Amino acid sequence: MKRLVDVYPYRREQDEVKFLLLKRSAEVKYAHQWRMIGGKVDPEETFYEAGIRELNEETNLTPCLFWSIPSVNQFYDHKSDNIFQIPAFGAQVDQEAPIILNHEHISWKWISQDVIDTYIQWPEQERLMKLLAEIITSKEILNEWIIKF
Repeated sequence: MKRLVDVYPYRREQDEVKFLLLKRSAEVKYAHQWRMIGGKVDPEETFYEAGIRELNEETNLTPCLFWSIPSVNQFYDHKSDNIFQIPAFGAQVDQEAPIILNHEHISWKWISQDVIDTYIQWPEQERLMKLLAEIITSKEILNEWIIKF
């Protein structure tokens, strides 16, 4: 079974979290959908290493802070008859850093947390984005979740 990873790039603006979303190109899976970063874990990688690599490959960004969201994206795929449990990571990025998209995407935008449901079609991804925003604005990122790389 494939090992997958989700990464939620964000930046802070005062008391608000802004998420970076990427619009998928017509030639790739999930064509024309607005999504976060996602990808496959190579055999020699850890999940978090794959997350950092995927963020860089898809946007040319390197996170300022990278952490494990204390929950997973899980869903059933009827085509492969597999239940996926996908680790999710928060990636705080520099708002001044240039975003350079790879071939998988045709556009990008920053959105506020109050319009997540307008763009994100997958319920678990929407839930994880809202959880990330809640942790950042109302709670704290625990040291145990922070990944040093």
